[in-house]
Amino acid sequence: MQIQEATLVLIRHGESEWNKENLFTGWKNPGLSQKGEKEALAAGKSLKQEGHKFTTLFTSALIRAQRTGEIILEEINQANIEIKKDKALNERNYGSLAGLNKDEARKKWGEKQVHIWRRSYDINPPEGESLKDTAERVLPYFHKNIFPLLEKGENILVAAHGNSLRALVMYLDELSPEEVVGIELKTGMPIVYSFKENGTVRDKRFIET
Repeated sequence: MQIQEATLVLIRHGESEWNKENLFTGWKNPGLSQKGEKEALAAGKSLKQEGHKFTTLFTSALIRAQRTGEIILEEINQANIEIKKDKALNERNYGSLAGLNKDEARKKWGEKQVHIWRRSYDINPPEGESLKDTAERVLPYFHKNIFPLLEKGENILVAAHGNSLRALVMYLDELSPEEVVGIELKTGMPIVYSFKENGTVRDKRFIET
């Protein structure tokens, strides 16, 4: 099937209260910090300035991503579009690390071990997910629920998390596991993908907010 002209915008949620406190968050559910609210608003203003129109917002089951998407839609006057929430787009589950200060975790397990858990592709933290595990739930969801809408020429907004979006970026940018683990996605910065007729990425760009 040939894909029509379509745009996919990915955005990592604005700073959360736990980001601010340097805590492993994962599937825990803190809200946005004041800075995070402002980041989401700035993203909305930038998308509005460029004239983006979306048919659907996809987001996770976690408040910080949902709230980011809602702020953006309010700012671009599209709060009435369809919103789909699913835990398949949740952040990586950090297991036993969740809720711990990152410096405290380094003292408990050692800096080298914590670095391995954070930056390897397929090594799980205790009782948690690796990036590979995260990709194995994100990518099937993308192919089943999001890509068919892009094939129809719809413009889609995805508000999610650092690691769930990292998994998507790995696929869209055709990156290796070794390449993707080094990628950092800024909070509140939209990433815009447009597609060729054959369904591959035409170009990718970041919107500075």
